[in-house]
Amino acid sequence: MTRSRTISILVNKKTGDTFDAILNCPPKMMPDAKMTTDGWWSFSTPRGNARLKFKENKSLGILDHVFIDQESKWDVPMRIVSSGDESEVVITLIKPHELTDKQFNERMVEIEQVFVNMKKIIELP
Repeated sequence: MTRSRTISILVNKKTGDTFDAILNCPPKMMPDAKMTTDGWWSFSTPRGNARLKFKENKSLGILDHVFIDQESKWDVPMRIVSSGDESEVVITLIKPHELTDKQFNERMVEIEQVFVNMKKIIELP
């Protein structure tokens, strides 16, 4: 059986501003983040080197991305949904086959913290 988890946060920014801020978050969240010519962000994590690439469509609020680290590959659907002057950021994380249930649970704790940090960065004036 496939395991998944959906996480959402409410951000005090309009949808377009939230979208743009997320695209520009990697170097603000990971100081060594560098974008390659083919659109991949590369950076270090507690588990070694990692890469991230967005597959975005701003008009539809789609910020799907691929995240690859030393242990796993994640295909992550991400949506930015308008809520008046605010936006809801929603991601669904599907457990990669190469991770155990325990590792997946540990990643969910880490990703929740990433979301908290991302919200703070997005909401900066």
